[in-house]
Amino acid sequence: MINQRGKAVWNGDIKGSGEISTQSGTVQAPYSVGARFEGQKGTNPEELIGAAHAGCYTMFLASILTKDGKQVQQIRTESKVTLDTSGEVPKIVKISLTTEGEVAGLSQDEFQQYAEKAKENCPISQVLKAVPEMELASATLK
Repeated sequence: MINQRGKAVWNGDIKGSGEISTQSGTVQAPYSVGARFEGQKGTNPEELIGAAHAGCYTMFLASILTKDGKQVQQIRTESKVTLDTSGEVPKIVKISLTTEGEVAGLSQDEFQQYAEKAKENCPISQVLKAVPEMELASATLK
């Protein structure tokens, strides 16, 4: 079992601000309501979920391709997290993955199958199954 930690410190009331950090110290970023809902400088939980999901998905996709003997040059992925603020409480309602890969000797259909398998099985995708809609918007082989 591997345990990884994230930390958050919040200062003041809801108009305050805080800092989100990771165990490794690689991420240490300010966050606030303004950054989350008003486009101000700083990060927010949804952006971090998107980054974690894109990283996990991409690593998982590379792993399953490699295990099957495919020659992976590069994979690029974006995970777009949609937060609906129209209701009583904000809710993540959709996550849309877009991935592009450079993999020698693979057809577009084969890449699509691997991409779908990664979407269903990467650890972060599994955690995010409570989100009403998670799609693989596109998987493009270059």
